[in-house]
Amino acid sequence: MGSGMARATIYDVAAAAGASIKSVSRVLNGEANVTPGLRDRVMAAVESLGYRRSLSARSLAGASSSIIAALVDAELTIEHWRSGRGNDYLSRLEMGALMEVRRTDHHLMIELVDYASESLGRDLSALLTSIRPQGVILTPPNSDHPVVLDVLDEAGVAYARIGPERDLQRGVCIAMDERQAAYDMTAHLIALGHRRIGFVTGPVAYVASRRRLDGFLSAMADNGLSVADGAVAYGDFTFQSGVSAINAFLGAGLGLTAIFASNDDTALGVLQGAAARGVRAPEDISVAGFDDTPAAMFGTTALTTIRQPVSEMAAIAARHLMPVISGVQDEALKQSLEGCLIVPYELIVRRSTGAA
Repeated sequence: MGSGMARATIYDVAAAAGASIKSVSRVLNGEANVTPGLRDRVMAAVESLGYRRSLSARSLAGASSSIIAALVDAELTIEHWRSGRGNDYLSRLEMGALMEVRRTDHHLMIELVDYASESLGRDLSALLTSIRPQGVILTPPNSDHPVVLDVLDEAGVAYARIGPERDLQRGVCIAMDERQAAYDMTAHLIALGHRRIGFVTGPVAYVASRRRLDGFLSAMADNGLSVADGAVAYGDFTFQSGVSAINAFLGAGLGLTAIFASNDDTALGVLQGAAARGVRAPEDISVAGFDDTPAAMFGTTALTTIRQPVSEMAAIAARHLMPVISGVQDEALKQSLEGCLIVPYELIVRRSTGAA
């Protein structure tokens, strides 16, 4: 519509679709028991008129809002913010989900959740009452938190879980094969001739951390290689934990020729910590990460890493929430939701790794 034209109203949509205001509202609210013909007419009218509802119109007392809420780890998000390095995972998650929810005239809200809080259940219940989301996207470690799942089930709010470990029948499940990705990266380092490889984990609360460690250890064992005492350092997905890990590895004199970090921020910390001690990558030591953040591509030493499809997983989570919200799932979707929807990853080789 041109800037000089009045904004289309729900009455215009109803007239164009040949339907009542109540019927149009039911379609736009994603309610069940709406015929395909009515839904098609209403959505065609919405598209042709450029109709957009205001957020307040969908937040009347007792009604669900047009909000899809994404619950993310408060502790790690705040830590990234304090460090001044930002949070690329959150940025990609937000963009992937946002592009999808806007297609269905919904709005995305990011909420920080302290999964370790003793008042988690009460706080989350209050949040749901306040914003009345139509659906929720859960990111690790909230994806597996029993209190979070129980509160959402009790409230009757549809949810999609990114990277869960347990109870995969609860909600929509989207994941990538974290273990196999770490296995492949370790095998890549071994193929380059590395035999003494160190590993830096992520936070123990994250299932991704455990799966990536498992993939590393399994690849080493399958190739007949042992992991030296002290060659696994425990990190927290932060840059500083990478600096601490490389200092510990070099201080212990382990003779490592390669280090695989559980995420890119940690790997970049390893690179900087090594450079500060005159250790070059990849000439003296190879370094690999996990995520494929922009910093991995454009850093001084471009990072070999696993491309984690965060945006794609978030988009899929939002897309598959819509039929659950509307109650009109088709049989193909029901079958796909029996287990996790697996999104492929990619191993990307850059300058930070080389022959032993």
